[in-house]
Amino acid sequence: MVRSFLWLLLLFVCLALAVLFAAMNPGSIDLDLGFSAFHLQKSLALTFAFAAGFAFGLLCLSLVLLRASLERRRLAKALRLAEAEIHALRSQPAPHAD
Repeated sequence: MVRSFLWLLLLFVCLALAVLFAAMNPGSIDLDLGFSAFHLQKSLALTFAFAAGFAFGLLCLSLVLLRASLERRRLAKALRLAEAEIHALRSQPAPHAD
């Protein structure tokens, strides 16, 4: 209950900041991407730029996490093989146990 209230409060604060940001940045700009041109409000253009940066950051993070997950799997498999080899060696009789 408290957690959902905090998330709702955070969402409301972000929405209020976005409205304040849009009100403080009136006017429009021409955005030329090379293949297409747009006429946008400044606040909307900056919001899109922020969202694109956030998405790029998530993509980079997911690639790092994928690489770490694959490395963890490889190391776990190597550990299982090493433990199996140690168990097999310990179960053999000692060569000089006379």
